[in-house]
Amino acid sequence: MGKRSDIERRLHTLTDINAILRVMRTLAIMEMAKLSRFLTAQRRVVASIEDAAADFLHFYPEVVPTAENSVTVRLMIGSERGFCGDFNETVLRAGIKLQPDRPSTDQIIVAVGSRICSKIRAKTISLAGASTVEEVQTVISRVIEALNNVTAPGGDNSLRLTVLCHDEGDGDMRPRTLHPFPLDLAPRSHRSFPPILNLPPVTFYSELAGHYLFAALHEMFYQSLMAENQQRQRHIDNAARRIDEKIGELNLKKNMVRQEEIIEEIETLLLSAEPEFHHGNDLNRAHEHLPGAVRM
Repeated sequence: MGKRSDIERRLHTLTDINAILRVMRTLAIMEMAKLSRFLTAQRRVVASIEDAAADFLHFYPEVVPTAENSVTVRLMIGSERGFCGDFNETVLRAGIKLQPDRPSTDQIIVAVGSRICSKIRAKTISLAGASTVEEVQTVISRVIEALNNVTAPGGDNSLRLTVLCHDEGDGDMRPRTLHPFPLDLAPRSHRSFPPILNLPPVTFYSELAGHYLFAALHEMFYQSLMAENQQRQRHIDNAARRIDEKIGELNLKKNMVRQEEIIEEIETLLLSAEPEFHHGNDLNRAHEHLPGAVRM
């Protein structure tokens, strides 16, 4: 009985864990549905700013600050919650491979997400990450505040920011330069005349770069959160599949133990009834040896 009770306790525990995993999976799917809408809209905003910047820089390339006086910052976006496989380890491996633009210059690392911050041994600026799409705005405010503190001596234009985060879908790691604008930025259509500006080109570039940084960070954090939830869903599906297999094995084992218990109970009943059976046979044999008159 004790062995079957242990199996039933394990079955009860695995069933509870399976139910929790199903809830986590549902929450991840709901979060991905919200992120899909946010990400689609944000990508349109980023694309429109990049088009305007490409057209502007085609006529005013001299406004781009030189790299000699810039501060190199690597922004690594990890996860705030766990149960997402090697999500954070992938970001760390990509950060190791990514070398500074200028080897003689130290780079500043800003890590977002408590899970990835706990794994980094180097000196970093650690910030809490976002668990839901509603928390992204607060996280980005902290990131921009940290960037302003880093670049305060040299001004906004002295920042060279590269972001490392997952891409949704395939989960690939593609380093992306957000400030200044991406190096491969090019206008989609060439115009004959420069854009009409109401601000000096340097001021316009600074303002446009700030808007682009704010919009692109939103896109990157939405993208990372989407990839995190996709990976969490896959991780939950694999775990739930293994738990279902284990529950099936335990149910089979419980049935086998129950069959053994039934067989033991039958054997116990037969053994307890065997003396009475032998006693009845002895009486019959004694009855057979009596004289006929007595037997009558």
